[in-house]
Amino acid sequence: MENFNRQQKRQMKKMGALTAEGNPTRTQPAPKAAKRERTSFPQFLREVRAELRKVAWPTRPEVRSYSILVLVTVVIFTTFVTILDVIFGTGALWLFDR
Repeated sequence: MENFNRQQKRQMKKMGALTAEGNPTRTQPAPKAAKRERTSFPQFLREVRAELRKVAWPTRPEVRSYSILVLVTVVIFTTFVTILDVIFGTGALWLFDR
């Protein structure tokens, strides 16, 4: 703490990094955990399969309706962007041909 000037120490106290006595409030970080042993490939596949059993899969009608909704939305936005492109392109050509 000796290499900080008075203003830096005041600011650190204001931020809560120092106590009123000037001691740091943070503790040393905990040591990193030891490396875990890697799982085998068959164990990985078993775990993936177990997790996929927990997934709430959509029904066929839900997938169909969501797909139609996405396609309609894409068509609407594509049409909107195309109309804007034509309007601004025509406006730019009109502006520069003057």
